[in-house]
Amino acid sequence: MKRIIGLIALVLGMAACTGNTGTPSENDFIRVSGKDLVAPDGSKFFIKGTNLGCWLNPEGYMFGFGRASSARLINTMFCELVGPDRTAEFWKRFKDNYVTRADIDFIASCGANTIRIPFNYRLFTDEDYMGLTSGQDGFERIDSAVVWCREAGLKVILDMHDAPGGQTGDNIDDSYGYPWLFESTASQELFYDIWVRIASHYKDETTILGYELMNEPVAPYFENMDDLNSRFLPVCREAVARIRQVDTNHIIILGAPQWNTNFKPVTDWQFDDNMMLTCHRYGGEAGEEGIREYIEFRDSTGLPMYMGEIGHNTCEWQETYSRVMQENNIGYTFWPYKKRDIECMRAFDVPEGWDELVVRFAESDRKDFAAIRAARPDQEAAWKAMCEFTENIRFENCHTLDDYVDSMLLP
Repeated sequence: MKRIIGLIALVLGMAACTGNTGTPSENDFIRVSGKDLVAPDGSKFFIKGTNLGCWLNPEGYMFGFGRASSARLINTMFCELVGPDRTAEFWKRFKDNYVTRADIDFIASCGANTIRIPFNYRLFTDEDYMGLTSGQDGFERIDSAVVWCREAGLKVILDMHDAPGGQTGDNIDDSYGYPWLFESTASQELFYDIWVRIASHYKDETTILGYELMNEPVAPYFENMDDLNSRFLPVCREAVARIRQVDTNHIIILGAPQWNTNFKPVTDWQFDDNMMLTCHRYGGEAGEEGIREYIEFRDSTGLPMYMGEIGHNTCEWQETYSRVMQENNIGYTFWPYKKRDIECMRAFDVPEGWDELVVRFAESDRKDFAAIRAARPDQEAAWKAMCEFTENIRFENCHTLDDYVDSMLLP
């Protein structure tokens, strides 16, 4: 009898960890209905929230770096500065502290209903990434965030910000300067495989709103841009077909080439009955005319659209733009939630010596080993600044930028 009771307790405990005490039906998920999203209770769901940028896909500018602009380049620079073992320890502390339950609860308290989680595909491989070369913790990290969001009443969008081979060809996708994804069969198969594993893992998780297949595909720098654009949709269609073999519940979210701005190269967007579009915009006219092209394209497809990234502007501009998006039924998630100094919901201060030691080394000429040795500052002082950095990013050590939060019009 005790064994049976123990097994029952174990099953119930596992169910509690996934948030489901039984298999949900399709009516338990947010779904697409025309140009709207509809919640399980039948009400309209309008996306309003933020991005957990930098947490699982570090970007150099959020650290104050210029040359070390992507995760791979940042990692190399840290290894040159303090060695691989300390670098691995830094990344663990960084992931532990950058986003916690307190951060999620704060975002919910501001009136948000959605969080977009950008992630690097390497979190689901055995490649060298953020301190690990095997046993990557992608599911562990995202699982924790999903639990916190569920308990805070937030929905989650999973955004593969960095795809195998690179979908952008710039620092945005942590690649090697070209969108190899669209020319490499091996990269495409890995892309499909990771999404199928993610979809299999979360197929019954109602906290997740949808899967954003890839972020900002095909930068506008390439002479063969038109050819790359033509390869974009076939890769997406195959990914969706494979995801649907294991998960028919979650919304599929597609962006557009050239920084999620150019919808013209693709003519057949609606190839799944539960999909929506996403666009990005930084700067420009804050009024309705600034997104007229997006509005008209959305209307022509009859699909919902949301602004996956917006921000890095004055509070006046952001407030005006938030109001315009609300009036035109385009949801939004601001970029980013947290960073150093300014332009976010929660900001942190950089420790003493960070700019003088770490940033200066990152920006130095490290073209060969002699140059690395010449540029390297005192390692203990640099390590001290790195450790303090991982403490400064903790929620309790950050401060709220109230005007920024107000400009998002979340409540």
